[in-house]
Amino acid sequence: MSGALTLDTYRLLGRSGLRVSPLSLGTMTFGADWGWGADRDESRKMFDTYLDRGGNFIDTASQYTNGTSEQLLGEFTVNNRESLVLATKYTMLRRPGDPNSGGNHRKSMFASVEASLRKLNTDYLDLLYLHAWDFLTPVDEILRGMDDLVRSGKVLYVGISDAPAWQVSRMQAIADLRGWAPLVALQIEYNLAERTVERDLIPMAREMGLGVIPWSPLASGVLTGKYSRADLDHEAAGSPEGTRKNVAAANGALTERALTIADVVKEVAGELGKTPAQVALAWTLRNPGVTAPIIGARTATQLTDNLGALDVEFDAAQLARLAQVSAIELGFPHDMLARPMTRGVVSGDLKIEARS
Repeated sequence: MSGALTLDTYRLLGRSGLRVSPLSLGTMTFGADWGWGADRDESRKMFDTYLDRGGNFIDTASQYTNGTSEQLLGEFTVNNRESLVLATKYTMLRRPGDPNSGGNHRKSMFASVEASLRKLNTDYLDLLYLHAWDFLTPVDEILRGMDDLVRSGKVLYVGISDAPAWQVSRMQAIADLRGWAPLVALQIEYNLAERTVERDLIPMAREMGLGVIPWSPLASGVLTGKYSRADLDHEAAGSPEGTRKNVAAANGALTERALTIADVVKEVAGELGKTPAQVALAWTLRNPGVTAPIIGARTATQLTDNLGALDVEFDAAQLARLAQVSAIELGFPHDMLARPMTRGVVSGDLKIEARS
C-alpha cells in the first residue's frame, strides 16, 4: 500500500463491478442488548461519521445485538439507502428451540432474509453472506437458494463467512459450471495475531475471485494494547453478552502470544506517532488480497481513531518486526513446495516468473 487511502478510494468487491470503501463499518456494536454496545445516539454518530468521510460499505448480521443492529440501520438508511452497500448474514439461530430457525439450509436462508428485509426497511440486500458453516447442508442447496434470491431481486450479490477453503472453492466451481450467482466476498478472521488464513483461505479467495473482508482486525481489541497479562485468567463466556473482554476470551484472542504481538504493535505505533489500533488495521490493509477490513468501534471517537489507519505508512524494518513476531508456519504442502530442493526438482534451472 503506497500513499494514503481515503474511504472514497473505492475498490471492486471480488470479481464483481461493485465499488466498496477500503474499510467497512461493522455494526455488531450497534445496540446495547449484549451489554457492551453503543446506544442509538452513539450508533448514529458512528454511522454519520463514516458516511461523512465517504464510506459506503456497511456490515451487519441477522442476530447482531439480538436484531437491534439491523433495526437501527433500517432507521439510519431511510434517506441514503441506494448510495450504500448494505451487507447482512444469515445462519444464526433466530428462535431458541426451533431447529430450522438457524443453519445454512434453504428454509433458514429465506426466512432470515425476509426478516432482515423487514428490520432493515429495504426491499433488497446488496450482499448476503452465509454466516458460518454448519457442516450439514449440501452445497448445491445453499448455492441454488442464493441464486434464487439473486434472480428474485431480493439479493444482489452473495458471499460466505467462516467456512473451510476447500468447500468455498468447490462452491465457486459449481456456481460457475451451473451458471448460478458466484460468491464475490469471503469474510474471515484476519489480523496480526491470527494469520493462519494465509495458508489457504486468502490464496484461494484471490484465485477464485472473492474479495476478502477481515473481521476482528484488532483481535477483539487485544492489538490496541487494552489488555495485559493480568487478563489472561479471564474466564470465557459462552455467548457474546457481558463485556468486550468476554468476547476476546471466547474468541481465543486473549493469549500470551497475542499480547506479545500487541507489545510490538505498540512500539511501532510509538515510532510512527500513531495509535496501536491504527497500526494493526493498516497492517491488515497492506495485504493485496484484502478488500476491506471491518471496523468494530463502540464509540464515534474510536471510529475516528480507527479511520486514521488509512494514513499509516511503514518502513521496511517496522514491517519486518511485525512479520517476525506474528509469523506462522504455513505447514504442508506449502513449506515443502517452497524448499529449494523441491523447486529444483520441479523447475530445474529454468527462470520462470509467476504472474497473478
